[in-house]
Amino acid sequence: MAIVFFWFGIDKFFHPDYWINAWVPQSVSFFLDNFKIRPTDFIYMSGVFEILVATSLIANMFTMFFSFVALIFLGGIMVFHGFSEVLVRDIGLMGSFLSLIFWPRNRFRG
Repeated sequence: MAIVFFWFGIDKFFHPDYWINAWVPQSVSFFLDNFKIRPTDFIYMSGVFEILVATSLIANMFTMFFSFVALIFLGGIMVFHGFSEVLVRDIGLMGSFLSLIFWPRNRFRG
């Protein structure tokens, strides 16, 4: 999961035009325009977020927090993109994040 989020996060900085054209619906662009946020800035913010999620998973720090926020992020993608091959990928990732949130932890680590 960390590799997927790290890969997509870094790629947003190298190919922002692809992500804008393929992944940012027109309705989101209009919404962002109300707050004077350019689509490129939105893509960069998404990239930073994805890199933070990946770093959290790799470092095993704030895992529950970033798993919860990543679930919301992936849910938003599902809402705006509907049923597609992306949905299948995101459901798998969402299941992984849910397992990180609800999996029992050893509370008595030594």
